Amino acid sequence: MKLFFAAASLEHQKKEKAKARELREGSWWKQQLGKGICYHCEGKFQPSELTMDHLIPIARGGKSDKKNCVPSCKECNTKKGHKTRAEMAMDELEKDSSKGGLSDNSIGSSRDKTDDSDENSSN
Repeated sequence: MKLFFAAASLEHQKKEKAKARELREGSWWKQQLGKGICYHCEGKFQPSELTMDHLIPIARGGKSDKKNCVPSCKECNTKKGHKTRAEMAMDELEKDSSKGGLSDNSIGSSRDKTDDSDENSSN
């Protein structure tokens, strides 16, 4: 999936990166790292192996605050890049569909079965 977005102003990015540096020094962030869990893959890591990830990236207007910053392993943070969680989910769906389509448990296939039964009941 290609991303098309207007980047946040350089002033915003600079300000939020400075706020992120401050947040990293605080006790709240140290508690988050101390848990040692990546927000995305839920893997267990040493605190030194975790990075700060902005759920809404700074480049896309995100802020450096407790609601938007989560610990992430380096692999997940690199994979996420400037994407939102919704865009990451879309990438996963595209990847799954290129591997042979959706499973029988998908919403679309159960809806199709319901639609078929509705058509048969009206005849």
